[in-house]
Amino acid sequence: MQRLDLITTNPDLCCAPPGAGMLDRESAERQAVVFKALADPVRVQLLSHLAAACCSTVCACHLPELVGISQPTLSHHLKKLTEAGLIRKQMRGRWANFTINPDGFAAAADLLSALGVHSPAEPA
Repeated sequence: MQRLDLITTNPDLCCAPPGAGMLDRESAERQAVVFKALADPVRVQLLSHLAAACCSTVCACHLPELVGISQPTLSHHLKKLTEAGLIRKQMRGRWANFTINPDGFAAAADLLSALGVHSPAEPA
């Protein structure tokens, strides 16, 4: 019997029960904020720069020229990343310094894992 025949004669083989494993609305909205923040190339550049700094902070004063954007645009992007929980902000005098927030990425990684999304090196 072909796979298609099995599915059409026994829908339980292809379909999970309605709502099984679905995120609640509040969790889905929180996750959407993270993935929306990650959907912008400038923000991904900023995150990669912050991640490369390892455990030290990065001053916002150097970032506009690094990614070729204005200070107001930089502030907007950093605000979105902070609101998504992906980075942390610390004020030092009048300058804002930023670091990666690993906890913000952990929730996104957990969701991708729950969805069955694995890296090629990771067994399914």
